[in-house]
Amino acid sequence: MPTREALIAAKERDLDLVEVAPNAKPPVCKIMDFGKYKYQLSKKQPAKKAQELKEVKLRPRIGNHDLERKVKYLKQFLDEGHKTKVSMFFRGRERGRPDLGLQVFDRVIEMLEGKYNIINEPRYMGNSITIVISPK
Repeated sequence: MPTREALIAAKERDLDLVEVAPNAKPPVCKIMDFGKYKYQLSKKQPAKKAQELKEVKLRPRIGNHDLERKVKYLKQFLDEGHKTKVSMFFRGRERGRPDLGLQVFDRVIEMLEGKYNIINEPRYMGNSITIVISPK
């Protein structure tokens, strides 16, 4: 169908003439409601999350190498733009020594080299201490 006739047919129906395959010989067009088509496409795509809260779990008597590995994951999450929650759980007699956990958090913050924002300072809640860190 010639382009002019297709445009006239689209206007008669109060629709749009949309080019579907511009590289085809001859180009392929379709008569449709373009606004409705764009709306349906946007509904098909999942909504993007602004930030996802990731979590890294630690123990108060964690070894140096294990701590370095956990901080590496923590940096990776932060570099991807995620807020990250760092949790430390205490068991048994460890509950009586929250200062050990705070020392580990100090080492973690030192290893992060100040490139990130600490949203919540370390809080002792029940048998755990948590902090939330976000990218700058």
